[in-house]
Amino acid sequence: MSDILSTPELTSEQISTITRQTNYGTWRFQKTWKPLHIADAEGCWMIDGAGKRYLDFSSQLMCVNLGHKNPRVIDAIAEQARELAYVAPGYATSARARLSEKLLEVLPAGINKFFFATSGTEANEAAFKIARMYTGKTKIISRYRSYHGSTSASIAATGDPRRWAMEPGGKANGFVFAPETNCYNCPIKHTYPGCNIACADYIEHMIRNESDVAAILVEPVVGTNGVLIPPPEYFPRLRKICDAHGVLMIADEVMAGWGRTGKWFSVDHWNVKPDILVTAKGITSAYLPLGLCATTTPIADYFEDHYFSHGHTYEAHPLTLGPAVATIEEMQRLKLVERAAELEPYVREKLEALKAKHPAVGDVRGLGLFFAVEIVKNRSTKEPFNSMRDKVEGKPLIVDQIVAKMMADGVAQQAWISHFVIAPPLIVTKEELDLGIAALDEHLGIADALVQP
Repeated sequence: MSDILSTPELTSEQISTITRQTNYGTWRFQKTWKPLHIADAEGCWMIDGAGKRYLDFSSQLMCVNLGHKNPRVIDAIAEQARELAYVAPGYATSARARLSEKLLEVLPAGINKFFFATSGTEANEAAFKIARMYTGKTKIISRYRSYHGSTSASIAATGDPRRWAMEPGGKANGFVFAPETNCYNCPIKHTYPGCNIACADYIEHMIRNESDVAAILVEPVVGTNGVLIPPPEYFPRLRKICDAHGVLMIADEVMAGWGRTGKWFSVDHWNVKPDILVTAKGITSAYLPLGLCATTTPIADYFEDHYFSHGHTYEAHPLTLGPAVATIEEMQRLKLVERAAELEPYVREKLEALKAKHPAVGDVRGLGLFFAVEIVKNRSTKEPFNSMRDKVEGKPLIVDQIVAKMMADGVAQQAWISHFVIAPPLIVTKEELDLGIAALDEHLGIADALVQP
């Protein structure tokens, strides 16, 4: 009987084929998807079914900050499963209490009331509802060149082309869009020559002209859409605008949080406290799905006497919370936040050397171990090789051609439309950094050959 019931071991090719035939590949045309079978991963490396090793130069989706297979976090998963695998969110658990205390050590001061979800998307959904319940207002201002999730409200709040398939979504769901803060290629530079954070002033203009604004939603350091770093005066100015008009500030730290930029959270670079902070990804180094929506005391106090109309089955799931404590403790033990800050000058120097060497490199920008290398057709006009429209229409992208070559050389690199996201695990060595940057250097000639004078 055991022989009849036993399942033969699948080959790597079969695993890829079954996945392709029975699963949807996200954010892509299905006909071109042939997923690589990854059989193992450890440290900064992953291994495919044939045994080939790849340097994980973007921490998967900019989330495996601790690197793969950290033994303390793996042990914590098993320990939590043995202690308490699940209980409904209306109960208190030791994992919930331990993580809540740990969060108070690392979050910006005054952010001290928590709702635990299972993704950044869900955490943003919670933030939208909390902001609307607390203020009694409806509209939320988001920004172009942003990504906040894939469910109905979070994709409606997203500024990039992943929103387009769901239109009309933004305005119908109460979201309006402001210009992004992009100092390399400012979207309002022709209107405001000699810009002095006109992107912040425009948000105030929107608040004055849009009735019923509950909150402004920002990635303090924009993630997938370009690792956009605001000028020093941007966030202090935006905080004053929010306070002057009774508008909440929601900081989406899903990607830029957890030491990625050399601070626990990217908003810490400007000493500004948001009213609501949303995060996920690095909170467990992505070993388990956990999202967090955290608020200030005034918001928390409001719900003492007002109905908190939100929740779901997996909120505060113990199996996600216990390992998060281990993740934070490992980051503290290994001093990974400090390490990201210390490695920043090394990475910046290496990437600036690429810019000096390759005419296709228009800009290099970043903080900590979070950098973007943007390629352009013409440095003077800053025209990219591809557009957002090219992406959603499935046209070949230059960045994807370069990424494919890097992958063949054993370096896994994330890219988006016109830039590469350099975001290795925070445990990365200088030798591994050199290897990843050398692979990019090797294949940027594909873009150089297409540069226009």
